[in-house]
Amino acid sequence: MNPQSSIHQSLHAPPGLVYVAVGFILLLVVIALLAAVARRFLRPRAEAPHGVWPNANAVTENASAFAAASMQGVIERLRAQEKELARLHQLAQERAQESEHLTEEVTRNMPTGLLLVNATGAIGSANPAAEQALGIRRLHYRGYKEILGADSELARMIGTSLREGKTFHRSEVEHLTADGEARRLGVTISPIFRGTRRPMGRAEKKASGALCLLSDLTELAALQKQIRWKENLAALGEMSAGIAHEFKNALATISGYAQMIRSEAVPGDMRDSADKLLDQVRALTHVVTEFLRFAKPLDLCFETVPLAALVERVAQELRESMPQCSVTCEGSFSDLPGDEALLRQALVNLARNGAESARESGAAPHVQITGTIEELGGRKWQRISVADNGLGIPEKDLPKIFLPFFTTKSEGTGLGLAVVQKVALQHGGSIEARNLPGGGAALFLWLPLGQEVSPSLFPSQAARI
Repeated sequence: MNPQSSIHQSLHAPPGLVYVAVGFILLLVVIALLAAVARRFLRPRAEAPHGVWPNANAVTENASAFAAASMQGVIERLRAQEKELARLHQLAQERAQESEHLTEEVTRNMPTGLLLVNATGAIGSANPAAEQALGIRRLHYRGYKEILGADSELARMIGTSLREGKTFHRSEVEHLTADGEARRLGVTISPIFRGTRRPMGRAEKKASGALCLLSDLTELAALQKQIRWKENLAALGEMSAGIAHEFKNALATISGYAQMIRSEAVPGDMRDSADKLLDQVRALTHVVTEFLRFAKPLDLCFETVPLAALVERVAQELRESMPQCSVTCEGSFSDLPGDEALLRQALVNLARNGAESARESGAAPHVQITGTIEELGGRKWQRISVADNGLGIPEKDLPKIFLPFFTTKSEGTGLGLAVVQKVALQHGGSIEARNLPGGGAALFLWLPLGQEVSPSLFPSQAARI
């Protein structure tokens, strides 16, 4: 057959034969692909000894081993990452604990008192300085109103800060401790806010607590008061010198004329009037003398004063001048440096003031002088308490009793306690007055058992009770 005729016949072959040819070609392609895949899996066995042919089980085991090895690698990496995460977590916990410990140490050792009050009014945190300033121990988890008193100024400020979110900067309040001790505190109160969301999308701040910082200003206030007293005394001394001189000259002249009238007048109204005039002149002369003693600068003559003997001598003088008054002395009295004459004058004024107060009450006058030795601020102090059984001092008059010419007695110049305060200041000490729970009043004289008279070392009000 002619080849050209064969090609011509094939071109004109029926369509069914064409489909068979295409299917055959596709089958060959699939077989070639399967062979390539087989060669890929059988390649690890190519290096096997000559004549050893891998079988189907070997191929399957090799694929399973590959998958197991891959999974094992993933597991190892996950374990390593887990260990690293655990290490980082432990490190973060240690840093957090260290930071918390540092914060606690700073809070515990800071000199300023710190109170953290939550929205319910409970104290969540308080440092030792706050407990010392308030004079109260174990403040945690207690209500601030229970501790401070619902009517106290500090409680009112904390309540206002919690309700209204108000901040108080460097305010000063009076705080009364459980022992009845009055302290002056510097206070800064700041609310702690948390953000809440209202329905209309407007942000509203609500106080979730209040942070209160406290400083005990009692000693500073006492020091400022002492400085003001010294300044006033200095100014008063300069002014009074000339005035008192003129007064004494005039009183001497009046007294001389009154004595002449008394000596020349016959018994009767004229002589009685002269006697009354002389009594008034003597009283006025006493006032001027006391005023000069109070106003003029004191020249201290420091010596070792046997205080026990001095107190006993003052008590004996009071018994002799007021036989109806009983005087007792007890406690410890130490020798101290000072001016014995001025200290005797101060103690006499204190004892006489107590006896006169008790006498005016209508009771049998009794004065008790008590001495104690105390260590405050790194120094030793002699405390002398002079107590009486009178009616006490009206609360409104307590801040005024050491003012010159202020007196609550029917007869008195109002200079006795002012002189005592001046003597105490000149010796580096101080004086204060308190009403006693059982009636009567007590005056406390503090004197340092050392010649250093720096005003910064006065005992604080906290330690005087």
